[in-house]
Amino acid sequence: MKFKRPITSFAPQEMRRFVMPLTLAAILMMVGLVVESLFSHPEPEIYLIVYGIFGAIYIFITNSIFARATLRQNFYNWANSILAGVGLGILFLFIPENLTEIAHILIILGVLAITTLSGRLHAYTALLGVLAISLPHNLYNLTNTENLLEYFMPIFTSIVVMETILRIKGTTQQHIHRLETINKVSRQIMLSLKTEQTMSLLNATIQDALVADTYFIGLVKDNHIHLDLFYDDGEYFNGVKTPLEGTLSGWVIKNQKELFLPDLRDEVELEGVTKHIQGKDKTNLSWIGVPLKAEYVTGIIALGSYQPNAFDRADMELLSSLAQHITLALDNTIRHAQVEEQARLDSMTGVFNHGYFLKQLGEQAEEVSATNEPLSLIMLDVDFFKQFNDIYGHLVGDRILNSLCTAIKQNIKHTDAVGRWGGEEFIISLPGATGEHALDIAKRIGATMASLRVEDRDQRTVPVPTVSQGIAVFPHEANDIYRLIDLADKRLYVAKEHGRNQIEPAASHWAERKKEVA
Repeated sequence: MKFKRPITSFAPQEMRRFVMPLTLAAILMMVGLVVESLFSHPEPEIYLIVYGIFGAIYIFITNSIFARATLRQNFYNWANSILAGVGLGILFLFIPENLTEIAHILIILGVLAITTLSGRLHAYTALLGVLAISLPHNLYNLTNTENLLEYFMPIFTSIVVMETILRIKGTTQQHIHRLETINKVSRQIMLSLKTEQTMSLLNATIQDALVADTYFIGLVKDNHIHLDLFYDDGEYFNGVKTPLEGTLSGWVIKNQKELFLPDLRDEVELEGVTKHIQGKDKTNLSWIGVPLKAEYVTGIIALGSYQPNAFDRADMELLSSLAQHITLALDNTIRHAQVEEQARLDSMTGVFNHGYFLKQLGEQAEEVSATNEPLSLIMLDVDFFKQFNDIYGHLVGDRILNSLCTAIKQNIKHTDAVGRWGGEEFIISLPGATGEHALDIAKRIGATMASLRVEDRDQRTVPVPTVSQGIAVFPHEANDIYRLIDLADKRLYVAKEHGRNQIEPAASHWAERKKEVA
């Protein structure tokens, strides 16, 4: 699939500025025609004088009025191309042989002006008008090569210059469009605070501004390049990763240099680089890549094509400009994510803080209610933690709390949640888990804690305290998260009253509950 490059239109005042030199030159040619008719012959040639005067007036009106019109612009464009073609063709019917150069110049100037104002189709329409009027009249003269060249040379020259102008115009419009794209994306992505939203905006921008069979944005993580955005010939392969070593992308990232490879049919002479195919089983024959580098971002943006010489230096310049904005935007989203992460985590243990855990628990409760599944909650407290701190100090106490959180995370799924409820008390939510499952997890947490080895500042091993735990199940035992928390908390204190290092309720409670449900 190829993406279409949209063309940015010039404003009317810009178009008038472009054609002003052509307009002035054409008017001077008409004035010259009048002067030549007045003074170069024994008797003035009235028809040439009238033609020159009306021609100058028409050119002036066309530039002053038609080119300024915003309504019915298409009608004026077609009317001008037809009238200009017919008018220039008529000139060949009566112009003296010694003034044919003026007619030739007027054809070239007229075609260029129409090309600039209206486009290729209108310009060719004007040339057809010239040929339709003048060719029948000149057929009897076109009997030798010299006359053929003399007649068709202005037509041929007009076509050559017209196509050149159109290509320059197209390149200029593409350049303007690229600048507009960069300004647009810089405004949008800098307002985005989510990486996914930023990637979506970048995806749309690349499709809008560049032509490529494949493109990707990769960020370095764990010595691999993770392709968070990866498009290849009509399909997305987001989320795959590619090696950092031995790849073109890895070379760009390691050397922090742009890489422009217009034709990959030639051997790539880069140390340690081998061909590596991702996405579809096709080989790119053109490739350009630009590094992304900021405090929190190390990566690459790259384009590829299955055709050789598909990219030029203008594409490279645009990609480099985009890379600067992409780097800032991604760095901004990562910073924002870190701030958000810090806002919802307990600063010491790294688990959810009290407020954010409540938010997570509420969302989990809604999800299990929709699927008619249970949600188990464990309230956990470190036994005799105050005495432990008094004996071994708060630094060792902090190590115990961090070790406890590690032990909890080792025994729960990534869909579960753990939070610090306050002091040495922690809370664990287990979506989809029954009371029996929660009891098993609580036992594993206690066993993991008992197996830990913790040292004081003098590298002496200290005894690891035990934990007491209380379990409650939503919605079977409490149909509200606050009642659920209250019930689990009460059972935690029952466990403490039973001598600590206990889990409440015991297995018998859950067996009875199972019978009641059955």
